[in-house]
Amino acid sequence: MDTTSAKERARVDKVPTPKLGWYKCYETAECATTRLPLDYDKPKGATTEIAVLRIKAKDQKRKIGSLFLNPGGPGGSGVSIALAAPSFLSPAVLDRFDIVGFDPRGIGNSTNVKCWKSVKDQGAVLSQMNVAFPWGKAQEATYVNAAKKFGKACSTTGKPLTGAMSTAEVVRDMEVLRRAVGDKKLSYLGFSYGTAIGQYYANMFPDRFRAVVVDGVLDPEHWVGTKKTATQEQDERLRSADGAYRALREILKRCDKAGESYCAFAAGDPVKNFETIAQKLRLKPLVITDEESGESFTITYADLVGGILGDLYSVNAGDFVTQDAQFVWTLLNPASPAAKAAAKAKLIKRITDARAKAGRDFPYDNGFESFAGVDCTDALHPKDASSWPALMAKADKRAPYFGRAWGWSTAQCARNTWTVRDEDAYTGPWNRRTAAPVLIVGTKWDPATNYDDAVSASKLLPNSRLLSNTNWGHTSYGTSACATGAIDNYLLKGTLPAKGKLCVGEYQPFVTPLPTDPGDAATLRATQAQAQRPPVATTLLPSTLNGNR
Repeated sequence: MDTTSAKERARVDKVPTPKLGWYKCYETAECATTRLPLDYDKPKGATTEIAVLRIKAKDQKRKIGSLFLNPGGPGGSGVSIALAAPSFLSPAVLDRFDIVGFDPRGIGNSTNVKCWKSVKDQGAVLSQMNVAFPWGKAQEATYVNAAKKFGKACSTTGKPLTGAMSTAEVVRDMEVLRRAVGDKKLSYLGFSYGTAIGQYYANMFPDRFRAVVVDGVLDPEHWVGTKKTATQEQDERLRSADGAYRALREILKRCDKAGESYCAFAAGDPVKNFETIAQKLRLKPLVITDEESGESFTITYADLVGGILGDLYSVNAGDFVTQDAQFVWTLLNPASPAAKAAAKAKLIKRITDARAKAGRDFPYDNGFESFAGVDCTDALHPKDASSWPALMAKADKRAPYFGRAWGWSTAQCARNTWTVRDEDAYTGPWNRRTAAPVLIVGTKWDPATNYDDAVSASKLLPNSRLLSNTNWGHTSYGTSACATGAIDNYLLKGTLPAKGKLCVGEYQPFVTPLPTDPGDAATLRATQAQAQRPPVATTLLPSTLNGNR
């Protein structure tokens, strides 16, 4: 069994245990803030404020301890997911654990990273990047220029916090907070990028946790990179785009097999028809006008891909993907006036609903900086942002549609413009033998964290167990009694699922006939299916169809 290194012990154990001044908040929770070292090599130096929230266990007499949650991102709020825990965690877990979430440094209710001095300065740059991804040479040039300004801003105005936002620093904060809430060992459940936090903790503090569950897994070696992969854009290692393409093709193939009585996009060949839509939008955007307001809406090729990627995040991905594809197909191809009017009305509603959620205005919104502050500081990225257009063309050949959608999100991380570094970032090893096992949960059709990464991560970590699930969408908790029960059982009792355990997602597409209005039915079924799912954070991907999802 491996133990915490002398270097990490010296860093975190010198920090006095914070006294959290809990106060009642949000009616059902308790909140606190504490200040932790900006640099753990200087425990008496500068600090940064961390916001913490907990919901106390219902059965305090039988309480196991605290369960720390993180929703991913990077940039997701641990405070928000902890507050939402009663809506998605099982009653047994809520009975036996205090649910604790903290906003990682730079993010949410903690001291915010700010790469610009004002919203005006920020908007001048980010408005040039407010697309799902750039398409065409002119748009790519604009995006690259803005990405360089983004990286330089975070490497100057954004300091010192941008140089202290690596996942290793978040994990050190969590280790100190573990002591602050009175737990001898950590219990943790992390989703999406939150799986990186869990795996970092397991390798940095291999003898200090009782249970770590990571659901929707990033292989940390792929996340960070190695000397051999240092010049690759990050998604060439992570293959999120490949996972999204695999999920889309499977949906379209199942749609074809199910037929028009079960799938809204089944007429003809769905795979070929989707490519036809893409080809038409690559040449010319679709413009639709709301007859009542007179407002026009433009749907570009990038909007289509960003919207479909957003659909793939849902447990009800099959209905949403085929519904949206059929809306666009109807508007691009000859159809009856009634069919076109119906498709246009539904698409406009999707767009306006998304726009109501999106926006960049007062106060200062640091969502993009939060993502970049972690990813650009954690990982190895290509040297020059000017290389991204060629890299993205290569990515799209590897993973059609989604190669660009995932790959462009890190252009600001180019090493010669994002020059701030965290000298204490952790880069491995990732194969520490932990005292307690780690439960690694992989989703077969995940469009964001490729199932293959769950497999490779489980092979890296000796004392781990892989639980696989055939559900749709991003992450597994709440998608089947099998997956949720296995995770709960491990958290509560320390009992791992059997080796090779495969759970079947309770929702599978195209198994019941379409009702009269398949669009509304898809929305209803999705709402019902998502009701008990964790509010997992997603990479910020602007899209006309989906807003910032």
